[in-house]
Amino acid sequence: IKYKKYIQMLQQRSRVEFTRNKKVGFLQKTMTTGNYSTEIEFVLLGLTNQPELQFPFFLLFLCIYVITVVGNVGMILLIIVSPTLHTPMYYFLSSLSFIDFCYSSAITPKMLVNFLGKKNTIPYFKCMAQLFFFVVFVVAEGYLLTVMAYDRYVAICNPLLYNVIMSYQACSLMVAAAFSLGFISAMTHTGFMIKLSFCKSHIISHYFCDVLPLLNLSCSSTQINELLLHIIAGFNTLVPTLAVLISYVLIFASIFRIRSTEGRYKAFGTCSSHLLAVAIFFGSITFMYFKPPNSQSMEQEKVSSVFYTTVIPMLNPLIYSLRNKDVKKALRKKIMRGTIFSRLM
Repeated sequence: IKYKKYIQMLQQRSRVEFTRNKKVGFLQKTMTTGNYSTEIEFVLLGLTNQPELQFPFFLLFLCIYVITVVGNVGMILLIIVSPTLHTPMYYFLSSLSFIDFCYSSAITPKMLVNFLGKKNTIPYFKCMAQLFFFVVFVVAEGYLLTVMAYDRYVAICNPLLYNVIMSYQACSLMVAAAFSLGFISAMTHTGFMIKLSFCKSHIISHYFCDVLPLLNLSCSSTQINELLLHIIAGFNTLVPTLAVLISYVLIFASIFRIRSTEGRYKAFGTCSSHLLAVAIFFGSITFMYFKPPNSQSMEQEKVSSVFYTTVIPMLNPLIYSLRNKDVKKALRKKIMRGTIFSRLM
């Protein structure tokens, strides 16, 4: 009887040790895959590997970023302090300037640091944060441009009902919807990206943490991520593009029904700035993400992505300030009075 109890005790002890070793093995495996990713640092290759171009590029993009910040923040302040610009159109324009400032600031400062640094690394969590905020603001900009196209449609095709349709509550809801769609897209991309393990090379062949370069580094299955990328990118590009096209088809049809040449010119002038901004933004996005496979090298892709991540946020305030009589008039008036500078002080 004592011998049998001794055998049972040994068997029970062996089962406990086996379970403990299995748990330890599982934890070690987890640390070498998923959880290990949170402790790594990615290396950003940047725009170029040529040392002689690093400082000239730094000066170039520093000037672009300064113009972006001054232009967009100045546009927001001008709209706030000018009562004549307190209309739905300029409410949307101030929101667009805020988006341009934010998503340029999510990418450009790190790029400027990498131009001068010897070790161009970015921690895992900062990389995921950069991806999140980039997706939020770039998607929100696409939908906000769509909302602005609808605003121009109502102003030209239904001018008598403009104040009723484009009320403050309606404008606020449309802006909130644009940001919500950007937030949902960013949460989806970032949430599924965090689930991946990065045990391959940690070198990102880009100047910021974009979706495709990160997927190329994963040692996990990326089928779900790639499917979501196609669905989300396709939806967030095609839907706003079609909505903008439909709006402007109706706008042009209404403009051509105007008999006087002066009336046509005035109606077209109210939407020309927005039409130019839409063409630049959606044209560059389509050129970047909807090109044929293997049609460009990675270096060419980085150069083309520079356009919509740094150049477009700089161009938007210039387009709306140089091509808009109301903005130029309000700017001259406020500069003469010194209102902007006194409020900044």
